[in-house]
Formats: sequence, structure tokens, C-alpha cells
Amino acid sequence: MAPSSHPLLLLALAVALLLPPSATADPDAVQDYCVPDAGARGRPLDPSLLPTYPCRNPTNLTASDFAFAGVRAAGNFSADTGFAGISVTPAQFPALHTLGVSFARADLSAAGGVNPPHYHPRATETALVLAGRVYAGFVDSGGRLFAKVLEKGEVMVFPKAMVHFQMNVGDEPATVYGTFNSENPGIVRIPATVFGSGIKDGVLERAFGLDPTELRRLEKRFGPPKTKLSEMED
Repeated sequence: MAPSSHPLLLLALAVALLLPPSATADPDAVQDYCVPDAGARGRPLDPSLLPTYPCRNPTNLTASDFAFAGVRAAGNFSADTGFAGISVTPAQFPALHTLGVSFARADLSAAGGVNPPHYHPRATETALVLAGRVYAGFVDSGGRLFAKVLEKGEVMVFPKAMVHFQMNVGDEPATVYGTFNSENPGIVRIPATVFGSGIKDGVLERAFGLDPTELRRLEKRFGPPKTKLSEMED
């Protein structure tokens, strides 16, 4: 290596040493799997404490520990949207712990059932249509819409943190199976977050061009305000 390149090498090494751990990639797993031992704490599995649970002894595990039957049937349908969703993370299926994946089943009632616009802040999603015809899409950070009708057996990807949606455009109920590249993808539902979170009325009226009557109707539909964490009081 030429002497003139030494300062650049030293600079690169210094930057690498100073970067916080969060700036680097996740480390590879050092074991095949880690099914958390909930019994070690003497109470049901607490998702917020997952990293602190010891792994169960592999010799005590069976195939049943790596199988899950909780998405064989649809969840409870919303009367407003015709949507039923079941999310599966390590909290419901402990064998997913440390594997970096999770999944969900979404069912849409016939004649316009819709999974309202939402996004997952920590994961990219792939959505496979198991039954029906589904209009699905996402909007990128530049405001461009990517949407099309998906037939049974087709898959669409929703990039991480992009707002996306699905709507049944067929005559029969539709089912979508979603997978995520995160154990805890999170979900932010746009309508409920905007109109059901207790944001001050003046903000919403000005931002969306709503009058007080329209705003009351939307707030009533999307539920009572959550506990406010804002420093501003009404």
C-alpha cells in the first residue's frame, strides 16, 4: 500500500471504532434457535422482557414447539371496515424469538372489506393472497402510489415504513398472509392514529380542512382519545 493511503486507512479504522453498536448490523445468531423459557419467571411470557429469558433446553423441545395453529381461522371482523387480523410475534409463538421474523393473517369480507392505510415502522412486509381478489398498494416517501389488483397466489411487497393498504374487490371473502423481517414490526394505523389519539382539534381542522362537525364524526368513529402525553393542556 502506498504511504499516501495510510491517513485514509487510519481514519476509516477510527470511524469504525467510534461508531455506536446501533450503527452496525445485527450480529449473527450464535445458536440454531432460542425458545424462551417462560417458566423460568413463573408467569406467562412477557414480550417486553423477551431478551432476558433464558433459552429452553434444546433436548426438551419437540416439533410441536416449532408449529403454530393460531391462524387456521379468521379473527374477529370489524363492523366498520370488514377487516379481521391476527398478528403473530414471539409473544404468541415463542419459537420465533431470535429468528428475526413474524407473520400475520388478514381477512377481508366480501364487497369492499378493507385493511385501512397503515405502516410497520420496523419491517418490510410481503403479502401473499391466499383467496380472493385484493386491490393492494403502498405510497412511497415521494407521494407516488404503487397499487394493483392481486389474484390468488400473487405476492406484493410493502417496503419498510411505507403506508400501505388492501381492499377486497372480489365477490367472495379474501385472505392475505403477511410476513415481516422483524420479530416486532409494529403497526401504526393512520385513521386511528390521527383521529383517535387526542391530537388537538385545531391541528386537525387546519391540517385536513375539516370543520368541527366533521372532526367530531371522525373522532367518534375512531374511538376515544388515548392518554395524552403532550405538554400542552386543553
